[in-house]
Formats: sequence, structure tokens, C-alpha cells
Amino acid sequence: MGNPSGHLAYTAAERITIIGSCMLGFALDLYDVLILPFLMPAIQHSLNLSLTQIASITSITLIGSVIGGAAFGVTGDRLGRKTALQLTLLLFALGSIASAFAWNYTSLASLRLLTGIGLGGEWGAGMVLFNEAWNPKRRGLGSAFIQGSAVLASAGASIVAIWALGHFAADRGWRVGLLTGSAPLALIIVIRFWMPESKAWLRHDQDRRAGRLPALGLAARMPLAGMFRPGLRRISFIALGWMAAYMFCYYGVIVFMPTLMLKTLHTPADIVRTTSVIVSVAGGCSYIAMGWLNDRHGRRMGTLVPAALWIASLLGLYFLGNVHYDMNLFAWPIFWLFILFGMGNTSLGVVGTWLSELYPIEVRSTAVSSIYMAGRAAGSLAPVGVPAFAAAFGGGDIIVGFYLCLPAAVLFIFFSCILPETRRGGQATAAAATSDDIDAPGAVAMRPGASTVAQH
Repeated sequence: MGNPSGHLAYTAAERITIIGSCMLGFALDLYDVLILPFLMPAIQHSLNLSLTQIASITSITLIGSVIGGAAFGVTGDRLGRKTALQLTLLLFALGSIASAFAWNYTSLASLRLLTGIGLGGEWGAGMVLFNEAWNPKRRGLGSAFIQGSAVLASAGASIVAIWALGHFAADRGWRVGLLTGSAPLALIIVIRFWMPESKAWLRHDQDRRAGRLPALGLAARMPLAGMFRPGLRRISFIALGWMAAYMFCYYGVIVFMPTLMLKTLHTPADIVRTTSVIVSVAGGCSYIAMGWLNDRHGRRMGTLVPAALWIASLLGLYFLGNVHYDMNLFAWPIFWLFILFGMGNTSLGVVGTWLSELYPIEVRSTAVSSIYMAGRAAGSLAPVGVPAFAAAFGGGDIIVGFYLCLPAAVLFIFFSCILPETRRGGQATAAAATSDDIDAPGAVAMRPGASTVAQH
């Protein structure tokens, strides 16, 4: 059997190192974001912040990630996926450590912006490297394992946050929680010495330096502009709307679920922790199932099925969101609605693979990182918009604020339906810029006419 995509050029140990590093990198990235909602009440009290100020901290972190997504995406296309991954992990680890020593709103906001810039590049650099190294017929499942590491992130965030707040003085607990964001420093060592660079990118870089690539004009000098050249422009605009809708719905609910359970419904902290862990496990299982589904039946199917669970959970919150915990976890509607929402989040499992397959190698890292992080920027509006909507139309009831997420979920489904399918029945479609021979040894980054194909 041949080696059409070059993925067999990697040893088993190299592939394990790649997927393991990507899983840990994404888990640590998301952990740093998800621990904040649990620490917010303590930070607000410790630094004497207003509700608007504390809500804006998450938004500022996510805005920083947009800057990082673009900057480290270009770094990945110019200097390599591995270099970009190491730099982004270093920056967000140092930013998280520094955030633990913040003394007022301005210092905390500035340091979380720096952390966000670091967070912005990790996902794209790791996901692109993975997709360039993995068997095309198993990319969906492998990507699902990476995104499924969100189980580690969300469970770890809830466990560590509640432990830190419960075992340290009020002013120190949240600082200890943020200090745990230093973990990526250890991962950098593993990546530096054991993880290989993308062989597809190395071939591309050699061809670029030798002048063997077709003239790409502005795209070669400015990968961000290359995302919007003819043949890719429509895809990029659809993908940006797609990610914006997903992230707004995701952050609009996930940031405020701890607040809903702990403060609004006065749920015991141990029940909140147990619920969060179970939701994480259910989400992890759903990621794997959706990964299998999108390899078997196409990338679109892997987004639409979980997105339908989102709609069901949001409608359920409308009717049952204010029911208090009554000593029986399995009879508590919020428990099941949160599980549904967690399973709905697993639409994200296909995103890295789908986007990687839509873009040619010379702009792939830039496009994947920038689109994902631009979506996070839209998501950054949710932590401000949801409470504002709740205050304006529901007297501060956070359940009313969740209504703002329903249109975003509907838009996500709409964009999923019009984004070009790249794999159907285990085979690449004409829309796949990374179809099985694109990254083969000696192949150019993008053959003449490939951009036209990608437009269909």
C-alpha cells in the first residue's frame, strides 16, 4: 500500500508524541480559561472589583487570544509548527504565573491579556501539526481525542479551583489556582526534545527556500491576506461566522454555569464539583463518538448531531433552569441539562481537522489559528452580553441571559450546513485542500487551480 499523504513517514513513537503533546497542550490551554469562572467570586472579593470588571477579565483573555492566534499562526507558517507551539506555551505559562500576583483590576487585566496572547497560538499550532502527520482516514477520531482532552481541562479546573479556595485564605486561594497554569513549562521540554516537526511543512519550507513553489504573490508575504485570496475568500468568511457562533454559545453558558449553580441556586460546592466532573466524562465520550462519526459520515455530520443537543439543552434551561438541587443528583434537571450541553460542545472535535483540510499548506497554520481565535473573540462578548441581557430583560436572572445563546446555536448549525465538506464516506472530496496527495514528498504547496477547486 502506498503512502499518499506522507503520514507513514512518522514512526509510531513520533505519532504518539505528537498526539500526546497536542492533547496536553489543548487541555492546559482550556484549563487556564475554565478555571477562571470558579475563581471569579474570590478574585472579585479579594481585589474589590465590580461585576462588570470581573466579567470583563474573561473577555480580555479571549481578546488576547485573537492577537496570539494571528501572530503565532503566521509564526507557524513561517518558522514551523513546532517552534510556534513552544513559543505559545511559554508565553501563556508565564502570563498565568504573573496573573497570580495581580494587585488590582488594571494589573490583572493586563496580565490576562498577555496570557491570552499565549493561549491564542497553542491550539492552531498543535492541531495543524497533528493533521499534517496523521492518517487522513483517521483524522476525525484523532482530532476528537485531542479535543476530548477538554475532559481533563474542565474536570481539573473544577477540582483544583474548589480545592484551592477551600484550603487557602481568601486572598491566596485564587492565586494558587492561577499558579497551576505554569504546567506548560514541563510540556515545552517534551516538545523540544521528543516531538518532530511537521514533515509536510519541512518539505514545503525546503521548496520555498529553493524557489520551487509557484508564485503566490501577496499570499507568500502575508499569510493573513492569503486566507482571503480568490478561491479561499468565501470559505474564510463562512468559517469565521461558524466559529463566532460556536464560541458565543459555548462561553455564554459555560462561564456562568458555576455561578448559576453556586450563587443563584445555592448548590453545595461538592455537588457542583461532582456535576462538572460527570459532565466532562460524558463530553469526552461524546468527542470520541463524534470523531468516529465524522470519519465515517463526513465532517458536517460530526457537528450537526451534537449541535442538536445544544438546542435541546438551551430549551430545557428555559423551562427548568431555576429548579434547585434537592438531595438527589439524578433527579436534578440542571445535572442532565448540563450533560446535554457538554455533549453539544463536542461539535468542536471536528473543527481542527475540517479547517486544516480546507486550507493549503502555506496559509494553513495562519488560517486555522486566526479563525479559531477570531471565534474566541466573538465568544469574549458573551461574558459581558449574557449578564447585560439578563439585567435588561430578566431582572438579573442568568437563565434569561442564556436565551441570547440560542440564536448563536442556530447560526452555528446554518454555517455547518454551508461550509464545504472535505471528507465523505472515508474519502476526500474536491473541497479538501489537503487531499491525500497534496502533502506528498515533492508536491508543491498548492498546484495551479487548486484554489478554484477549494471554492466549490
